[in-house]
Amino acid sequence: MIAIDTNVFIYSADDSDIAKHTIAKSLMLARAGAGDTVLLWQVASEFLRWLRRAVEKGNVSQVGADHAFREVRDLFKLNPPTEQVLDIALDIYRRHSLSHWDSLLLAGCIDAGVDTLYTEDLSHGVVYSSVTVLNPFVP
Repeated sequence: MIAIDTNVFIYSADDSDIAKHTIAKSLMLARAGAGDTVLLWQVASEFLRWLRRAVEKGNVSQVGADHAFREVRDLFKLNPPTEQVLDIALDIYRRHSLSHWDSLLLAGCIDAGVDTLYTEDLSHGVVYSSVTVLNPFVP
């Protein structure tokens, strides 16, 4: 299974960096067609929060924000966390010295059976527990 982190969805909705916007949109469409990509609850929540802030700042219309969120929700199956995510996150936090949110993200991946996470927030190519991190913006 594969997961995509919030930053990729943000770039897909924000075209201020055309190169990253193009890569993010291409990745989303490629992964949606594969059918093996999940939308983690934490990622959906973070993306929705980013969209709401963009609306508040006047950077995105409410209609645009709703469309961007619906697009992500329609492309990928939402995977809510189980109770074990918190225990997994504590272990990851201790073993890898990651931030609270990164530990929760990786724990959500493990809980969902994800073995590959696309993100620019963690080190490209590193395997955290059973999750390999790939930065889609690395040339």
